[in-house]
Amino acid sequence: MSARDIYYGPKYPDSEGVYEYRHVILPKEIAAKVPKRLMSEEEWRSLGVQMSQGWENFMRHAPGKSFYSAQDLPFSFPLNVFPSYIYV
Repeated sequence: MSARDIYYGPKYPDSEGVYEYRHVILPKEIAAKVPKRLMSEEEWRSLGVQMSQGWENFMRHAPGKSFYSAQDLPFSFPLNVFPSYIYV
């Protein structure tokens, strides 16, 4: 397994429109390297996770039985932080 096997879920907003969320599913070989705490951007990038700047790992789920015992890493992104940017 490699970084190509990382699954990026769809983005979805919270009910107040303040944050956007996205789940990243890591295969078990990469998930074995995840620390038992939240990771900095430098740490999750070193695992092969590729997302634009500004995303934060805000929660940690233990590996489950589904999706070949993968690790689910939820990320959040603050919306309307850069008003001059257009989000598509």
